[in-house]
Amino acid sequence: MTVECDRVGGVNLAQGVCDTELPAPVREAAIAAIHHGHNIYTRLDGIAPLRAAISRKLTEYNHVAANPETQVLVTAGATGAMYAACLALFNPGDEIILFEPFYGYHLNTMLALRIKPVPQPLAAGTWELDVDALRAAVTPKTRAILINTPSNPCGKVFTRAELEAIGEIALEHDLFLLTDEIYEYFLFGGAKHVSAASLPGLAERTITISGFSKTFSITGWRIGYLAADARWVPSIGYFHDLTYVCAPSPAQYGAAAGLAQLDADFYRHMSTDYEKKRDLLCSALNEAGLTPSVPDGAYYVLADATILPGATAREKARALLAKTGVAAVAGSAFYSKGRGEKLLRFCFAKQDEALQDACVRLTSANF
Repeated sequence: MTVECDRVGGVNLAQGVCDTELPAPVREAAIAAIHHGHNIYTRLDGIAPLRAAISRKLTEYNHVAANPETQVLVTAGATGAMYAACLALFNPGDEIILFEPFYGYHLNTMLALRIKPVPQPLAAGTWELDVDALRAAVTPKTRAILINTPSNPCGKVFTRAELEAIGEIALEHDLFLLTDEIYEYFLFGGAKHVSAASLPGLAERTITISGFSKTFSITGWRIGYLAADARWVPSIGYFHDLTYVCAPSPAQYGAAAGLAQLDADFYRHMSTDYEKKRDLLCSALNEAGLTPSVPDGAYYVLADATILPGATAREKARALLAKTGVAAVAGSAFYSKGRGEKLLRFCFAKQDEALQDACVRLTSANF
């Protein structure tokens, strides 16, 4: 859809490219690192200042203790963390439960490694968790449960009670928890982020995955990380080294500066700004007749595209692009085969001018 959007000169609300401005300390530190010669390989687990900064951030924000020398791994994006963790911890034929709607990279990473993804549907629109159904989905081949909170594509923020229920199942069946928390600062309407690793008894079995692509608007820099028990990090780091060698060196210095220099006001203002973007887009979608499921977190909206022409979500997405010049992603990309065909996903991580342009196009379309 990004390629098609570029071809017609439209407004791209499809891919989560996050084209808002990056913070000055992040940009300047990365440029300075290049000038200072930090252009060669780093240690496979990342530079010491960044690992130390991540450890402090995990303690202060996530309430997760992680030794920067033994429990933190800097990775080539959060996707690199996920890939290396799956290589290290799971075998072909193992099963991992993930919640539907799911992020396609999660599912396809498993498929690429011949791990069987087991989608567990959340309640449509409300995204409530059915604990009994989750427990019933566990089989002798289940090795992990994957949690994305806040979630791409629906913006669900898992509550403490939900995470405790998931953790109880993980403890009962001796499962890993993989938690992708990259949208942890994008929270709206009083929603609170809870890291599973902070809950009693879950630290040892939780692989906490996050990164800076979204928070610092540096999606192209590929700087992520994971935190895990010291038992698991050496093996995960080994496979990350084989696949990526290391995360980009100058970008690591930029991320370290961002963590060190940006205070709590930066994160609060970011959340407030994105809540305004969310409200602007959801209002436009409602006016256009594309009823949204208003998200509690992240920066995506799933909307009902029933009124658009087309038998499938892909056809509806192309019809929307042709009529308005606004690109969205087919909802079927986030569901098992045959599901999500009446949904489109929109991304509101855009500069205000572009988002306002998209909203005008949507509300003027007269579907």
